[in-house]
Amino acid sequence: MIGYIRGTILRHEPDGILLLAGHIGYEILLDPVTLAQAVAGAENQEREEDQGEISLYIYYHVTERQPKPVLIGFLAPEDKEFFQLFITVSAIGPMKAIKALTKPVSEVASAIENKDVAFLSQLSGIGKRTAEKIIATLRGKVVEFIGTGGVNEDVPVAAVPVEREGISRQVGDVLVEQLGHSAASAQRMIKEAFDRNPSIRTPEDLFDEIYQENR
Repeated sequence: MIGYIRGTILRHEPDGILLLAGHIGYEILLDPVTLAQAVAGAENQEREEDQGEISLYIYYHVTERQPKPVLIGFLAPEDKEFFQLFITVSAIGPMKAIKALTKPVSEVASAIENKDVAFLSQLSGIGKRTAEKIIATLRGKVVEFIGTGGVNEDVPVAAVPVEREGISRQVGDVLVEQLGHSAASAQRMIKEAFDRNPSIRTPEDLFDEIYQENR
């Protein structure tokens, strides 16, 4: 089973990418948020020889009703974990879920914990009844995906900005690929840095906070 792929984007489509890895092209579906981040990140890489290269955590989907294997990609293992929880909701399978996640995971998790039916109903293919099912099934299970801050029954949780997710991924890649930290250790260091200093706005600020604590 395929769980992780690193390669170069050959082409991107409205619902995913064609990824070249080891002389094999993999068709990988991505949710709209991940697709935008993956394409933008690949295009912004500085080294020409690595342009378009990304790493994806893969959810491998195949059933009797869906005999053709489908690969669904995520930039972070946490996003894959959230997806696997999301598809435990009745009437939401992998193919519907990947189209529905038109908002960042942190915002969707926040809406679930705060019983925000209106927000969830805005997701592609999700009506009011399905939104209520999502809340009934997942509320209390997705707090860790929101980010810093607690959940208030009366006041909606402020979702982690998309910019923070992008900064976290950039710094995480450097910590793992260049500095030798494990993925789990990198995620812990990043989370603790944001917990200490929520005003971080750039990768440089995040590195400073991480290594100020570890000096």
